[in-house]
Amino acid sequence: MTPENLVKQINFIKEIDKIKYIQRKTKLFNSDRNENDAEHSWHLAMMALVLAEHSNASIDLLKVIKMVLIHDIVEIDAGDTFIYDTQKNHSNTDEERLAAQRIFGLLPGEQAEEMIAIWEEFEAGETNEAKFARTMDRLEPLLQNTSNNGGTWNEFGVNYEKVHEKKSIMKEGSNTIWDFAEQLINESVEKGILKKG
Repeated sequence: MTPENLVKQINFIKEIDKIKYIQRKTKLFNSDRNENDAEHSWHLAMMALVLAEHSNASIDLLKVIKMVLIHDIVEIDAGDTFIYDTQKNHSNTDEERLAAQRIFGLLPGEQAEEMIAIWEEFEAGETNEAKFARTMDRLEPLLQNTSNNGGTWNEFGVNYEKVHEKKSIMKEGSNTIWDFAEQLINESVEKGILKKG
């Protein structure tokens, strides 16, 4: 490793510390405190480690972990877009792509290319790894909202239909986890913490 590469890597490490300040709408389990992006990414990595056996297909677990650790780094520049936002699309945006190029571009060439490629793969959601990583990304806030008596669903007036629509992508990565998640969603309606219509 050349000293030049080390300087670039250290600068990247310093830059991504900013992810700790990006507040998400969801709150920690059984808590009133908002989660930040760093906590979210760490939690997804642990979830992937623990739940990998439930993937619909064989996956490269290290790649999944890389995906969930870096997928929200672009929010340092682009900000967090709430999945149920009615004004701004939650899907991949030009703003996020520019952020990926700037932030990952701080790294030495090959590392930058790898990080951007992994981020793009996650966003495209087409590979087995991306499908499972996205399942983790959709499961965590569901667990948080059910632990917080509806949490952001109630706070932002999100209904059953919208939750079911946004969460159903989980079945692409894991039928088992989706079955569990759908049961949680339905139980949330029965408990009155998620409204229909």
